[in-house]
Amino acid sequence: MNAANDNPLIFDEGDKTFVISGGNFHCRSIAFTLDHLKLGVSELANVSKRCLERLVNPQLNGDLPAFLNPEPVLQSGAMIMQYAAASLVSENKTLIHPASVDSIPSSANQEDHVSMGTIASRHGYQMIENTRRMIAMEYIVVLQAVEEKGINQLSPKTYEKYIEYRKIVPSITKDRQFHKDIEVVSQYLKAHAYYE
Repeated sequence: MNAANDNPLIFDEGDKTFVISGGNFHCRSIAFTLDHLKLGVSELANVSKRCLERLVNPQLNGDLPAFLNPEPVLQSGAMIMQYAAASLVSENKTLIHPASVDSIPSSANQEDHVSMGTIASRHGYQMIENTRRMIAMEYIVVLQAVEEKGINQLSPKTYEKYIEYRKIVPSITKDRQFHKDIEVVSQYLKAHAYYE
């Protein structure tokens, strides 16, 4: 952010060192910014959860099988991901409370109004982690839905992305623990963020 939130500021210019006390001790603006960032992150997770819901819910997904389940009587399909998604989105809703609205004196009342920016930062980080996992689950479910509909209907560019993700996460053919798949896709998204 190229900003200072404490003093003094120390500048080392090789042969000279400057110490400037700027009184930039209150990082309220950073706390406000982080609290607003959390709003956007929460909304992104909510939208991703709704997309996942529309693909697994038999009342909403058209002719796709319930929970994209290849064997409805014997298997659960993506049902557990729907539960996990609901949990992550709900956790985000508890973390979204603005930390900047709170303050408690510290340092023997020397610091009488504290921004709580570090709390906003920690909560924001956890929300980003939760949201990336939420989006990873959406990707896994989309891949499965695409297979149900037929990959031959994909555009060339979409087909490339489909193959790219199928290299790191297999199809849902039977019940398994999905936490490894979710984490693999989540880390892949982190390493290969798309801004196209």
